[in-house]
Amino acid sequence: MTLEPDRDTPAEPKRVIEMADVVLSSAMRSNLLSMQNTAKLLDQTQQRVATGLKVNSAVDNPQSYFTAKGLNGRASDLNTLLDNEGLAVQTINAASQGIDAIQKLVQQAKATATQALQTTIQPTTLTETVTTHDYSTTNGSLTIKIGSKSAVTVPLTTNIQSAGDLKAAISAAGISGLSVTETSAGLLKFTVSTGDKLTLSGDATTTGGALADTTNTNTSSNGTSRNKLIDDYNNLLTQIDQLAKDASFNGTNLLQSGTNLVVNFNEDQSSKLAIAGVNSNSAGIGLDPLAYDAFNNDDNIKAVQNSNDGATNKLRSLATSFASSLSIVQAREDFTKNLVNTLQTGAANLITADTNEEGANMLALQTRQQLGVQALSIASQAQQSVLKLF
Repeated sequence: MTLEPDRDTPAEPKRVIEMADVVLSSAMRSNLLSMQNTAKLLDQTQQRVATGLKVNSAVDNPQSYFTAKGLNGRASDLNTLLDNEGLAVQTINAASQGIDAIQKLVQQAKATATQALQTTIQPTTLTETVTTHDYSTTNGSLTIKIGSKSAVTVPLTTNIQSAGDLKAAISAAGISGLSVTETSAGLLKFTVSTGDKLTLSGDATTTGGALADTTNTNTSSNGTSRNKLIDDYNNLLTQIDQLAKDASFNGTNLLQSGTNLVVNFNEDQSSKLAIAGVNSNSAGIGLDPLAYDAFNNDDNIKAVQNSNDGATNKLRSLATSFASSLSIVQAREDFTKNLVNTLQTGAANLITADTNEEGANMLALQTRQQLGVQALSIASQAQQSVLKLF
């Protein structure tokens, strides 16, 4: 007969066997702690060798890290200013080179005036035969043009019976630079003292007119004038204007008024140099285009030469001013370069690792690590000896 267990009796709980903690000897714990510290130092040394920095983050050394960051930040700001200073140097150089070129053109303009002074003017002459013609009933005219000047029309409203009558009508018009003389009966001599071309036209030169004699031409250019030299002079002034307009760098032209170049020397822009542009075209340096009568006499030519001398003096003064500004900017540029180098060196001294020292540290730590492993092995031999009892 089988006895069944009492259903009302509670089941016996299962027993859990707990594992005992690992027990290390004092020597083993000491060796283990030493190896952990060695491993930490070895990781730190390897990072320093890999990055070349002994301070890689604020955790390593907050004071050195943030101080170096501030120094490098200022060096970066000054490097930006250094770029602007370099652009300013080139802008001033462009203006100085423009002044040098303008001075050469001014010297050439003065040489042109000197050449005009050495050129002897030969008057232009034209002799015309005068025939009688009655203009009292039907008015006529005589148009006289000298060189590039505007033509002057002389009204003919009387009976022209002699060369003297026509001369009187022409004289009444008061034409500058023209003299009319009666050389003989029936002949008028027209003289242009400046040597410019003389042209006669109008009713008086047509068939039946007072100056319609076909044996003479109504145009004369047999004189010697200085007009070609005036054209050359004015062309030089045009070149001066164009050169002053083209002497720009990076969009800044110091040879034009209204231009300002501001060079900042520090981060807060409290130290700076302002350079104002100066109008250096022909009008700005006191040279004006010449009319064709400007070289008619020596006094006028000497006045033009004096203007050229004045322009040269203005350009020299301007060149001196730009040279002074250039020296200042270059001096500050050199100072900024040296300051940036000082800041970067100071920052590097705070955070840069000594690779020789760190290499020696790594070798020492690797040796220590190997010795620690050996020491740990020796410390565990005492516990391993228990196994010999079994």
